[in-house]
Amino acid sequence: MAARKGRRHTCETGEPMEAESGDTSSEGPAQVYLPGRGPPLREGEELVMDEEAYVLYHRAQTGAPCLSFDIVRDHLGDNRTELPLTLYLCAGTQAESAQSNRLMILRMHNLHGTKPPPSEGSDEEEEEDEEDEEERKPQLELAMLPHYGGINRVRVSWLGEEPVAGVWSEKGHVEVFALRRLLQVVEDPQALAAFLRDEQAQMKPIFSFAGHMGEGFALDWSPRVPGRLLTGDCQKNIHLWTPTDGGSWHVDQRPFVGHTRSVEDLQWSPTENTVFASCSADASIRIWDIRAAPSKACMLTTATAHDGDVNVISWSRREPFLLSGGDDGALKIWDLRQFKSGSPVATFKQHVAPVTSVEWHPQDSGVFAASGADHQITQWDLAVERDPEAGDVEADPGLADLPQQLLFVHQGETELKELHWHPQCPGLLVSTALSGFTVFRTISV
Repeated sequence: MAARKGRRHTCETGEPMEAESGDTSSEGPAQVYLPGRGPPLREGEELVMDEEAYVLYHRAQTGAPCLSFDIVRDHLGDNRTELPLTLYLCAGTQAESAQSNRLMILRMHNLHGTKPPPSEGSDEEEEEDEEDEEERKPQLELAMLPHYGGINRVRVSWLGEEPVAGVWSEKGHVEVFALRRLLQVVEDPQALAAFLRDEQAQMKPIFSFAGHMGEGFALDWSPRVPGRLLTGDCQKNIHLWTPTDGGSWHVDQRPFVGHTRSVEDLQWSPTENTVFASCSADASIRIWDIRAAPSKACMLTTATAHDGDVNVISWSRREPFLLSGGDDGALKIWDLRQFKSGSPVATFKQHVAPVTSVEWHPQDSGVFAASGADHQITQWDLAVERDPEAGDVEADPGLADLPQQLLFVHQGETELKELHWHPQCPGLLVSTALSGFTVFRTISV
């Protein structure tokens, strides 16, 4: 990828990244592989990850794949960059049978950075390397609850000192689970064993709503009003949840009216208590204000935001921008000050299949990440521009067609579903896919 200003960039994709020939007799130099651009891999070629493109890279599996997860904010501090890292996830499975599903807390720890290439040395150095390798092994603990039905989406929030998870089930229910006990036992192997033996089967949701009349995916906790929740279903309905005294919720039975097909994603405004955005399979994005009656709450609409379903949206916490991804593979940025115009301020086309997840970087206002059904994760920066004096494009003319703002392409996962930046570990991305979880930080962000 061409050199840009103010940031180190890489043209290497994560895993995999370079095409290498298995035929040593005609072996040439490794080449950069750009998915969807240039010739496909030839017989005998394979894709090899360049570990130097990563500061940190780990993979984990949990048995049945997880369609959705969220990062649990912890008490280990903000702006953590010192390795090894520890992080906590809440995830839900999509198992083959309804009764085989689990809601789980994952504790990933001892996450070290990528190692430099080994140097040739003595036997003593090799023994030290083996000991070092053992000490650097990443660790994973799981605390699980049985859940009847596959879990479509998980979102975590803190209600004061109480962590909770909102869970959309394929059975048509939205449930709220308390996470405190799971977060306690995942720290202690003996407590975890006792929990799995004696307690897990008895744990039930603290609240459940069955009024959606069908399954859904859209769910978002308010970042400004603790306990306020929005849920949207495949029947085009959106419901508002208001917390009540005693740790329960009142769910308004009157749905917000406007979309004509499935509500795919919801995002509360990070700056206004009563405003939220929605996107739908009807190709529209809508802005709402809950101070109005649900039948009149839609304030702004872009009717054809994408060519087809709008799958995901992310509302920037630092700029008045909304980011969207659709079945058309496009990523679009909407300036909410100009939303009435119906035109995005930027459109990026790198993904060659539907976009499955988008999210703004929590600290860097111009940076975002996206995942697609084309097995790519892309990282972008709106602030960069190509340096005309850089020699990258002359060296590889294929790079000239790439969007200037594209920082990094990560591959190696199968059927990517969702990604999140860690809010307390700058630059750290976590993704879930059919192939499992990946935790990584690139040299670009």
